[in-house]
Amino acid sequence: MALMGKAWTIGAICGIPLRVHPSWLLIVGLATVLFQAQYGQLLQDRQLAVTTPGLWLLGFLTVLLLFGSVLLHELGHSLVALRHGVKVSSITLFLFGGVATVEKECRSALAALQVAAAGPAVSFALALSFFLLANLGETVHPVAALVCQRLMILNLVLGIFNLMPGLPLDGGLIVKALVWHFSGSRRRGIQVAAAAGLTLAIMAIASGLWFVLVWRTSSGLWLALLGWFGLEAASAQLHLLRLQDQLLRLRVQQAQGRRYRILDARLDLRTISRQLAQEATDRMGSQDWLLVYEGHRWLGRFQPQVLKALPVQCWPRETVSQQLQPREEIPSIRDTAPLWQAALALEHAPEARLLVLSGAGLPSGTIDRVDLVRAVCKGLGIRLPESFLGQVQRLGLYPPGLQLGLVASTMTDSEDPNASFKP
Repeated sequence: MALMGKAWTIGAICGIPLRVHPSWLLIVGLATVLFQAQYGQLLQDRQLAVTTPGLWLLGFLTVLLLFGSVLLHELGHSLVALRHGVKVSSITLFLFGGVATVEKECRSALAALQVAAAGPAVSFALALSFFLLANLGETVHPVAALVCQRLMILNLVLGIFNLMPGLPLDGGLIVKALVWHFSGSRRRGIQVAAAAGLTLAIMAIASGLWFVLVWRTSSGLWLALLGWFGLEAASAQLHLLRLQDQLLRLRVQQAQGRRYRILDARLDLRTISRQLAQEATDRMGSQDWLLVYEGHRWLGRFQPQVLKALPVQCWPRETVSQQLQPREEIPSIRDTAPLWQAALALEHAPEARLLVLSGAGLPSGTIDRVDLVRAVCKGLGIRLPESFLGQVQRLGLYPPGLQLGLVASTMTDSEDPNASFKP
């Protein structure tokens, strides 16, 4: 989620950075108000006297212990993920609880199932622990026992809620892992779990609005907000699948452009300098790669930066063939490669551009991020204005929602991406 990028890092647990999003402060304040009001009513019913500051302290303490429980829930996911060789980037507390961010997915369905189930298992274990503490403290310290009872219920609800079978909840991840295991297709698992998540999200939004409009209860707003969050997350998963489909189906030759020109190896640098100056004046081809040929033989690439490194007096004596980048050093890719491989290679290419080679090893085009975006959007039936694509090309970045480099990185978790994403 985009909002995770705004979180503050406040420490680390087991080597995992712990982050807090500003929205967490909002829910801490609201939950403290809610809990102190609940404790005031419960303690009055039990004829237990607690001062007003004491009620606020109980409410705040309950919130901290609740989020401590959420943190342990996410830590459960994280430790199991680490055991399976998956690095955990961070644990973030935010408005709706917490989220553990991993760098990649587990390689097997059973490992993914264990990671998904670990969080609810921790919540149920905490619920049992608070139940035992509440029973032990009932006669010794009734107020502490009441706090333990409240935390027992909250952890029980947290565990049950997270087991609902739809993404992005743990239950959805369990469904995905089970479908993946029995069908052999991770893609199919994501499809089923995301579809279930969409259904649950729509039901939550509809129910929340019903509670607000018909029953006149404000709690429906919270349910609708949760549903909206689930709808966004499940939609994002389906969008990711569609992008993966395009990157897997399309080949480089279907997306390549031709941002290169041919230079004669025998030309001297003074002549090349004059040509480049004229092209810059005419605003033509200034960003094209200059590929050097001697007859029909391709030698490499000429880079205009060479002119800045050599004294002007040397230009008439130096030829292009003496100042070229050998073809072996030019970042390149075969025209038959799937587009996801090009997306990965572009992440490491110094100029965010690759030379496309034919089966004979000869240049047939170039490919950059805009070429990828244009091809993927065409496959999805999306039309982006050329002016917008030109701006994207100048910045050298992907547009929002089309981070194809990140999408491609999710397709390398197994040795055979085609097997991982088979329909």
